[in-house]
Parts: sequence; structure tokens; C-alpha cells
Amino acid sequence: MDHTKTDPPKSARAAITITLALSMGLAALGTSIANIALPALALAFAAPFPQVQAIVVGYLVALTISVVAAGRLGDRFGLRRMLVVGLVIFALSSLLCALAPGLWLLVAARALQGVGAAFLMTLAMALMRQTAAEARIGRAMGLLGTISALGTALGPVLGGLLIPVAGWRGLFWVQVPLATLALVMAWMALPADQPAKRPTSARAPRILNRGLVPNLTINLLVAAVMMTTLVVGPFYLGFGLGLSPTATGLAMAVGPAISILGGVPAGQLVDRWGAGRMLAVGLILLSVGAFGMALLPGAIGLAGYVLAIAFLAPGYQIFQAANNTAALADVPKDQRGTASGLLNLSRNAGLIAGASAMGAVFAFGVGSTDLAQASPAAIGAGLRLTFLLAGALMVAAIGIYRLAQSLTPRLDQRACRQ
Repeated sequence: MDHTKTDPPKSARAAITITLALSMGLAALGTSIANIALPALALAFAAPFPQVQAIVVGYLVALTISVVAAGRLGDRFGLRRMLVVGLVIFALSSLLCALAPGLWLLVAARALQGVGAAFLMTLAMALMRQTAAEARIGRAMGLLGTISALGTALGPVLGGLLIPVAGWRGLFWVQVPLATLALVMAWMALPADQPAKRPTSARAPRILNRGLVPNLTINLLVAAVMMTTLVVGPFYLGFGLGLSPTATGLAMAVGPAISILGGVPAGQLVDRWGAGRMLAVGLILLSVGAFGMALLPGAIGLAGYVLAIAFLAPGYQIFQAANNTAALADVPKDQRGTASGLLNLSRNAGLIAGASAMGAVFAFGVGSTDLAQASPAAIGAGLRLTFLLAGALMVAAIGIYRLAQSLTPRLDQRACRQ
């Protein structure tokens, strides 16, 4: 337990929170802002779609493979110091993206930006855990979940506004001053790193032995299911229900909107009722939502889709706040960066699995990879099969959680009621 810190005054705490939220938001914004520019980039560089897609994939792959290293560097050299390094990398790589004269230089700059984002995402979470008051850790994690959802949702909107005015380069120019602002705030607002009593290697196995494996496994499964909604949803809404692109976009916005509104309340519930109890509630809501997505759209169409999302989105926010709180609760201070990196690694691995493996299940259920030519009934069959599997994954996650609780009971008794 880390009780050596003294809580900073309210104004300083607010500055710390804003700095960490901005850092997390930048990493999420970088994930989604380039997607909407892919058609413009294909025209600008006269490149086929698979090559242009590397601009998005390169960022995600670099982020995924860097998160654990970023956490370990934070543990070794100081969380604040390494967050500042990450912001410098992110700002410089954003500038390189804006100036890139060719496609492959842009891809390389985006990969470097992904490395910077790994530092931002991982160390913001570790620093939020370190600086938040013990009774408000759930709320702090919930706020990061809200900011992450907001940054992801804002990317396409901001990109759509900037491209007609400044072209595709404007998407990266706008990130330079934002990253510079976060860098200045981090330098001024974040508390100085405390010198370590002795150097520690913060090896992953040491942390995994502390019971983090169930949290990481469940995190991967949940992320895969949530990515499935983003991959399968547009095809069902557009080809299965015949909605226009505008109507499809509005329907797809329901989940992010709920996530943005629900992050902080989810964290408050974790603080009040305990991380363990609320983690179970989140998994139950996700299970209901996944099975609902398999059954309700076929029965009542768009209303069924929206109703299923109304269970999935808050379930995900509750799960995130509870799982992050539970996973970091008993990790020693000098290993929180590595633990945060492992959490982000498992999440990103789940996102990749959801996009690839669950997408393949959907195509199998439809009976064709040419989804544009498939009948609405076939699209519905693919949706049903995919989310029956997603529901089974959530039932498995509940089983893993219950097994872990029976072996290592913790956290429910630590609920904070005031």
C-alpha cells in the first residue's frame, strides 16, 4: 500500500487530471482520425486501398507492441519523465506526418506516432492510479474510459471538418499544438518522480504471478466483443437493414455516446460498491447485450440493435473502470507502468482479434466474403452466429472471473461508501 503520498490541493489535482486526460485523448484521437482520410490519401498518393490502409494499421501495430515497453521504462526511469518523452515523440511524429512527402514516409511517421501513443495511453493510466485519492480511483479510471471513448468518437468528426479546409495534412497539423499543450502541462503540473529505493526490473512474470492473468484474459475477450460491434454493425445496418450511410452513422454513434456519458458514473459505482462486484455486473450486462444482439435485431430490426447496444456500451464502461481498478489495486508502485502496459496490450490484442477472427466468423455465417451481394437474410444469419459466439465468450469471461474470485477473493470488501 502506498500511503506515503500526500494528496495535492484541489487546483493541482485538477491540473493533473486535465493533463492525463488530454494525453489519453490524444492517443485515442490518433487511433481514429486518419480513418476518414483514407479515400483522400488514396487519391493524393495514387495508391491502392491495401497500401493506404497501412497508415492506420501501422499506428495500431506500433502502439500494441510498444505498450509494455513503455510501462517498463516508466517504472525504471519515472512515470512523469517517460510521459514527457512520449509527448515529445507524439508531437514530433505528428509534425513528420503533416510534412510527409510520400506514402511510405507517412506510414513510418504514423508508426512512430503509435509508439508515442503507447507511452501516453500506458503512463496516463499508471499516473492516474498513482495520483488519485484512494476513494476516487474508480472515478479516475472511469474518466479515462470516457476520454478514450470521446477521443475515438471525435476523430472522424474532426477529420471530416478539417479535410475540406486543410486537406489530409490538416489532420496531423492539428495534433501538433495539442501535443505541445499536453507536453507543457505535463512538465508544469505533474508531480516530480520519486527516486526509487533501488532499481527494479519490473519483469512481466513477477506481475503476472500476482493474479493479473484473469484480468488480462477477460480484458482481451471483452475488447474482442466490443470490436465485433464496430466491424459487423455497419454491414448489418447498411446491407441487412438497408439504412443510408447517414442513418448508419447515427445508429453507430449510439454506443460511443452512451460510453462518453457513462464513464464517470461507472467509476463512481466502482468506488461505492467495489471493483470485484462491479466487474461482475459489467460482464453480465455485456453477456445480455451480446445475446441480445444475436436475437433482437432479427425480431424487431433497428430497435433490437439499439436495445442490445444499450446493454453493451454501459456494460463495457463499468467493466473497464472495475477491471482497471482491480488489476492495479495490489500492484506495487514501481510496477504500475508495466501492469498498465499489459492491460493495454491485452486490450489491443482483443481489438485485433475482434476485427480479424470475429470478422471471419461473420463472413462464414453470411456464407460469402462478398457482403455487398449477400441477401439481408444472410447478413442477419451472420450477425446471429457472430454474436452467439460473442455471448459465449462473455459467459466464459464470467467463468474465469468466478474461478479467479474463488482462488483469490479480494476487493469487494474494499468498497468505499463515502
